[in-house]
Amino acid sequence: MPAETGAYRASQIGGDFAGYASLQSFIDYMAGKHGFSREYLYGVFSQAKRKQWTLDYLRKSDQSLKSPPGKGSWSRYRAKFLDERHINSGVAFWQKHKHTLERASRQYGVPAEYILGIMAVETTFGSFVGKDRILDALTTLAFDYQRRGDYFRAELENFLVMTRNEHLDPVQPVGSYAGAMGLGQFMPGSFLEWAVDFNGDGRRDLWNPEDSIGSIANYFAQHGWQAGQPVIAGIQGKPSSLDDLQHGLSAAYSPGQLQQRGVVPSKNCGCDGPLRLLLLRHQHGDEYLIGFPNFYVITRYNQSTHYAMAVHELAQAIKFKSAALAAN
Repeated sequence: MPAETGAYRASQIGGDFAGYASLQSFIDYMAGKHGFSREYLYGVFSQAKRKQWTLDYLRKSDQSLKSPPGKGSWSRYRAKFLDERHINSGVAFWQKHKHTLERASRQYGVPAEYILGIMAVETTFGSFVGKDRILDALTTLAFDYQRRGDYFRAELENFLVMTRNEHLDPVQPVGSYAGAMGLGQFMPGSFLEWAVDFNGDGRRDLWNPEDSIGSIANYFAQHGWQAGQPVIAGIQGKPSSLDDLQHGLSAAYSPGQLQQRGVVPSKNCGCDGPLRLLLLRHQHGDEYLIGFPNFYVITRYNQSTHYAMAVHELAQAIKFKSAALAAN
């Protein structure tokens, strides 16, 4: 068993989380299941800071989740990412890490532009990886965010196991307000399962561009990315029955089921499905698209049609501009 990292020792929990019976139970669980010493974890959690801003922000976000997407919602979301800053940063990153991206594409079958699309949306290629300590974020959400407390307690467990395995001081790593890490913003559970040491230095370091590239490619491959297959397509003609079909990620159709309703993709994915009917609400009107299995793979990173579309469009924009520059 790897050694615990950091000189943290205490006889009880101090600081912002002193007196939390649920944290005491969690420490007992970690000691029993993973062999952590209680005194070590008392010391670690005595360093943790409660993030009230995060709790307030998520409560507001939870309220907005109850509302259906309004007119222009895709246009507003798209404008946050499809700009010159994201595209030019992607082109520069591709030029700098060309050989690593090519190697990842060969090994995992994932096009370089989609690896870049993830990094563009998540951190603009590392320009902002977050400023919250992971320990603070996860401890706050694990014990003070009731709606998803079970999820964040599991991620806090994963984080402590991860830092011990990788010989990291658990108080030091910083990331997002929700505990995501590195250029690709992996949660600790994703790190344990899909992060790779792509530069061969003996460590999995998601703040390192090479390890991030390999890890994102591996994530896509393990979630079923189909090499050489398209991501989305338009719809031929103007079917009259679109409003009767369920759109979004939860409803899956075979090509035959959609064809029976007059819904035919403008390009053939060469697959049996499952296909998703996507609704994008522009300022000037609504647009329906077909999401192929590779589109659904992108949503395994973030379960949002808007997110996956932003990744897709950035991937294509970065690829187009990179090719234009190379041609000149």
